[in-house]
Amino acid sequence: MSFTLAIVGRPNVGKSTLFNRLVGKKLALVDDQPGVTRDLREGEARLGDLRFTVIDSAGLEDATDNSLEGRMRRLTERAVEMADVCLFLIDARVGVTPTDEIFADILRKKNSHVILAANKSEGNAADAGVLEAWNLGLGEPIRLSGEHGEGLNDLYSQLLPISEKFEEMAEENTPVTDVSLDEDEFEDDEDAEYEIPMPTDQKPLQVAVVGRPNAGKSTLINKILGEDRLLTGPEAGITRDAISLRINWNDTPMRIFDTAGMRKKAKVQEKLEKLSVSDGLRAVKFAEVVVVLLDAAIPFEQQDLRIADLAEREGRAVIIAVNKWDVEDEKQEKLKTLKEAFNRLLPQLRGAPLITVSAKTGRGLDRLHEAIMRAYVTWNRRVPTSALNRWLAGMLEQHPPPAPQGKRIKLRYMTQAKSRPPGFVVMCSHPDKMPDSYSRYLVNGLREDFDMPGTPIRLHMRGQGDKNPYKGKKKSTPSRLRKHLEGRKP
Repeated sequence: MSFTLAIVGRPNVGKSTLFNRLVGKKLALVDDQPGVTRDLREGEARLGDLRFTVIDSAGLEDATDNSLEGRMRRLTERAVEMADVCLFLIDARVGVTPTDEIFADILRKKNSHVILAANKSEGNAADAGVLEAWNLGLGEPIRLSGEHGEGLNDLYSQLLPISEKFEEMAEENTPVTDVSLDEDEFEDDEDAEYEIPMPTDQKPLQVAVVGRPNAGKSTLINKILGEDRLLTGPEAGITRDAISLRINWNDTPMRIFDTAGMRKKAKVQEKLEKLSVSDGLRAVKFAEVVVVLLDAAIPFEQQDLRIADLAEREGRAVIIAVNKWDVEDEKQEKLKTLKEAFNRLLPQLRGAPLITVSAKTGRGLDRLHEAIMRAYVTWNRRVPTSALNRWLAGMLEQHPPPAPQGKRIKLRYMTQAKSRPPGFVVMCSHPDKMPDSYSRYLVNGLREDFDMPGTPIRLHMRGQGDKNPYKGKKKSTPSRLRKHLEGRKP
C-alpha cells in the first residue's frame, strides 16, 4: 500500500515543475503564465527508494462562486481530501501572501499530514521568504527548487516515516495465502490458437478521447467515471493537459486519456495551446483505441476529419462518437445523414463504429463500451497464413492484377506480419508497379472477408528477392583475364 501526495498552492508557484521532477517525465504542461494546470493529474513518483502516487493540482484561487476559478478550487480541495499527505508550496521569492494564509488554514482543517515547502528557494533572494513561511504555523518549511532538484533530500526525510507507516498497514491487511500448484496442469500446447491479449489491471486498455473544443470530452469521461473528476463548463478549451485516468468500466480495466480540444492549425497561435495540442497528439500515439467525439449540431467539420485521419494514420482503432444526442429532435433522419457523411468523407475508416451518445444524460455509454471492445479485438486480430493464401487465390481469380507496360504482376504468397493494427505482406513480382487501386481492392476484401471493419490495415508489396546478384556488374572476359595473367610476374 503506497501513499498519495497532493501538491497544492497558489498559481505559478512551481507545482507542475516539481510534479515532473518527482515522476521523472515531463507529463504536466509548464509555462511562465499562471493557471496553466486546471485538472488533477496523477503520476507514479520515485524519490530515492520511496514509491508513491503524486497529484498535480490547479492553483488555489480565492474564489468560491461557480466561475472557472471557483470550479478549479473545488477540484483542488477534493484532491486535498483524497490525498494522504499534502505538500503545500509557496513561492520563496514572493514570500507569504494573504492567499497563502487563507489556504494554510483550510489545509489544517482538511488534511492531517501537511508538509510546507518554499519553492524557488535557490540563491540568497529566497531567504526572507523562507523565514516568512514559519508564520503559517505548519512547522519548519523545506527549502525546495523543483527546477534544479534542490531540497529533495529534506522532502525524502519528511516522507520516509509516512511511507513506513503505510507499509506497516499493508502488512497487517495482507491476507495469508497458501497455494500449491501441480506442474502437470501447465503443459505447453504448441497447437494452441493465437489468443487476443485482453486488458488486465497490469496492462489496462488505453483509450484516448479526442475532438474539437467544447465537444464534451471531459463531461463524457466524468459520466463514465460516475463522478466529477475532470473540470467541465460552458467555456470552450477548459482542458489543457492530456489527463489519464485509471478506471474499471463494466469489468474492463482501462486507462482513459482526456485531451485538449484541437482547433485548426492556423488558429493555434499561443505557445500554451500548441503545447496542449501536442500533448493530445502524444496521447493518440500511445492509445490503442481512439474515440473521436463530434458535436451533433456541427458534425464532420474539417477539423473532425483531420483528427480521425490522424488516428487512422497512427494505426489506432477508431470509433466515431456523436455527442449531445439528447437535444436532437429528428434522430432517425439525422442518423441517416451522419452515416452517409461518414462513409463519404472518411472512406479509409469504412466500417468503423458510429455511436450516438449523450455525455449529459449517460445514454449510449453501454453501446460505446461494446464498440470499444469490438474495435480492440479487431485491432488485435491475426489470420492464419493458410487461410490468407486460399483467400488470395480467390481474389486473384475474381480480379487478376493489371499488367502495366505489358509486365504481368504475379502475387505468389501472403502472410500476416503483425497485428495492432493488422499488417500483411504480399510476395510478388514488380512490387513497385502495383497500382494503389489494386492494393485498395485487397484491403477492402480483407476487411469484408475476415471481419475487420474500421480498423487500419497495412498492406505491403515485397519482391521475392530472387534477382541475380551479379546483374549489372561488369563481367570478366577471357581477353581481360588473359592480359591480366600475362602481366603477372613469374
